[in-house]
Amino acid sequence: MTRSICFVCVGNICRSPMAEFVFKEMLRQRGLGSEYLIESRATSTEEIGNPPHYGTVLKLAQFGIVPADKFAEQLKKSDYKKYDLIIGMDDMNIRSILRIIGSDPENKVCKLLSFAGSDRNIADPWYTNDFDTTYNDIKLGCDGLAEYLGI
Repeated sequence: MTRSICFVCVGNICRSPMAEFVFKEMLRQRGLGSEYLIESRATSTEEIGNPPHYGTVLKLAQFGIVPADKFAEQLKKSDYKKYDLIIGMDDMNIRSILRIIGSDPENKVCKLLSFAGSDRNIADPWYTNDFDTTYNDIKLGCDGLAEYLGI
């Protein structure tokens, strides 16, 4: 059975595609890529159709990761049924996700760093221009997510 995970941020050009492709690479390295559907979405419509931010692309390239064929898409209410987990990057993302999906009766919605035992938010590099810190936090959260999933 395929598990499905959706990473979510405001515009789907910085943090959520970074998390999507970091986690996909982790799965690829473990030979588990075909067992998971990993995607990312936005809570806003501001960047729909745009490719990942150049800062995200450059940071991922440092690790040999290419976010190929990725263009920003918005989260929809129907996505709640599609994904096993919907993972936001910060408190505002969580509020926006819940506004879009309506409710979370199956407790699918969580923050990425919660998998690393932290309630911290992952800073948005759109504003901070600090893709290094964002990457480090995303990697920490993805490592925790992998441990949570037992992979």
